[in-house]
Amino acid sequence: MQPFSYKKAGGADNAVALVSPQEQAAYLAGGTSLIDLMKLNVQTPQQLVDINPLPLSKIEMHNNGVRIGAMARNSDVAYDAMIRERYPVLSEALLSGASPQLRNMASVGGNLLQRTRCYYFRDTAFPCNKRVPGSGCPAIEGHNRIHAILGGSDRCIATHPSDMAVAMVALDAVVQIRGSKGERSVPLVDFHLLPGETPERETVLQHGELIVAVDLPGSPFARRSHYLKVRDRASYAFAMASVATALDIQNGIIRSARIALGGVGTKPWRAYAAEKLLVNKPANEATFQAAANAAVAGSKPQKYNGFKVELTKRTIVRALFTVGGMA
Repeated sequence: MQPFSYKKAGGADNAVALVSPQEQAAYLAGGTSLIDLMKLNVQTPQQLVDINPLPLSKIEMHNNGVRIGAMARNSDVAYDAMIRERYPVLSEALLSGASPQLRNMASVGGNLLQRTRCYYFRDTAFPCNKRVPGSGCPAIEGHNRIHAILGGSDRCIATHPSDMAVAMVALDAVVQIRGSKGERSVPLVDFHLLPGETPERETVLQHGELIVAVDLPGSPFARRSHYLKVRDRASYAFAMASVATALDIQNGIIRSARIALGGVGTKPWRAYAAEKLLVNKPANEATFQAAANAAVAGSKPQKYNGFKVELTKRTIVRALFTVGGMA
């Protein structure tokens, strides 16, 4: 690990003021992702600004929805009674990720910013366009079993690892951001960037900007929601494919639908085409299968991850059966 300096922030504005002027400064929240990457010399900040003292951990009602402070711990959100009642998909997603110890430390803001588990990115012996722009992407011709089938480019096919972000994308969450120029709101579906020609840019955050909260809109039918994660082992493993879904079903007809995918996209993936296909259709196996097919249309599997196409379709159908009360 490279040497670095350490400061505690006295407030959100103070944190922004400490990080913004220094390109090599970074925020320290739960540290569950950043410290690992510092040990691997993948990230080498020269200064850490500790934001753990900031009063940003509340989970509270806000504009008929819920506002979750950026420093709320993943375990606190997962077990919060309001979240479990109004947004079960979010609680399920959080409890499917990491280990209890990690969930007790990991913050909501940090979860959104956690970086890919692509082994080429995390091993500095290999080139990686995300780590060193222009150096290459060995995953495309290499061992790519865990990589993306949706949203990739000829520069990068790394998946986004967060379960929480997938559920929040399905819930139309909005990220609240504070920076040196003031505050702004960004829909989570637009927060993460596709790799395109610049895979090193992963979010719309500018250097020094701080996530202060995430807002979940009041969506009554989000009470009927579910997160299904398929992985190599029963716990403490990242998704091979995951589905966050919510349905509004009236008299057997689907009136509204939300579907987001994890483990298969270069960002938390909102499956708009699948949602559109579900609306005003009967809630049955044929409808669910058609939605699943639409969700993976245009996917580009690599040599070792072609199985993800069928796996994703089956995961979607199973999740829809469950949330539709038909399992």
